[in-house]
Amino acid sequence: MKLYGFDGIDEQLQLVPLAARRALDAIGVKLSLNGFLSLDLEARRALASAGSGIEVDRAQAAASCASAQPPGTNLEPLGDASPSEIPASVLKAFGSQFPVTVKVWSSLSPLDRYALVKVSERPRAERVRGAYGEIIGSTRFSTHLRPDGGVRMVSIAQKEASHRRAVAECWVQMSESAFFALQSNSAPKGDVLATARLAGIMATKKTSDLIPLCHPLALQYSTIDFEEDPVSFRVRVLCTAEVMDKTGVEMEAMTGAQIAALTIYDMLKSIDRTMTLGPGRLLEKFGGRSGHFQGADS
Repeated sequence: MKLYGFDGIDEQLQLVPLAARRALDAIGVKLSLNGFLSLDLEARRALASAGSGIEVDRAQAAASCASAQPPGTNLEPLGDASPSEIPASVLKAFGSQFPVTVKVWSSLSPLDRYALVKVSERPRAERVRGAYGEIIGSTRFSTHLRPDGGVRMVSIAQKEASHRRAVAECWVQMSESAFFALQSNSAPKGDVLATARLAGIMATKKTSDLIPLCHPLALQYSTIDFEEDPVSFRVRVLCTAEVMDKTGVEMEAMTGAQIAALTIYDMLKSIDRTMTLGPGRLLEKFGGRSGHFQGADS
């Protein structure tokens, strides 16, 4: 059950909380305060819980308010606000003093968006200020910040899964002797490129364990390829990652390329400790709302 501080409603639910109002809107029922208070506390809490999730639990909402006296009035059910379009009433009510961007709006939960819409319908200054601080707050600066300033993982629960692909590179510069050991497979630690390829592929699958707030993905494809430059004594590491999911695989591709490059260093450091890694960069990505990206000269 989600309650908002600015709403001024405590656990005893002597008023109708926004979560319960969302649940009632979803099933098309208008319930008076007297009707709401006629329900026992358990039923009132169940009604609020039904409206607190990503999706409204309509069956629970209907069952929770069934015994209300007076009974609710039937209305046209209302769905949640679109995550990709900010209602005009919200933009007007919060204005330039409390800016709401599409990026921030889409990162909010459905209940948070509902709450902002309801506040905007009767925009009293104190309530607008309280709702903005509690629901958006520091999120206006970054979607990885909670309203209170702590860090969080951005929700992708409502996004549609799609095919996504990313390619990244990282260069390894080395001495002639180290490059010869790599090419001739005579490095003391064994096959340099085979080990680096395995390390890079394994790294793509562990990206969310290494980078905070990165979503774990079930990769469908991950590979490491190498291009050797015998003139400059360097190796280009290429990592390609693919997934059918709700967020991109850029970080997986970047991590795979970097770890494969680090492994090359580890395999050859007994020959050349002056090796350098980089530059590393994203070359290309497909899929998702941002579409196709291709880096310069990639």
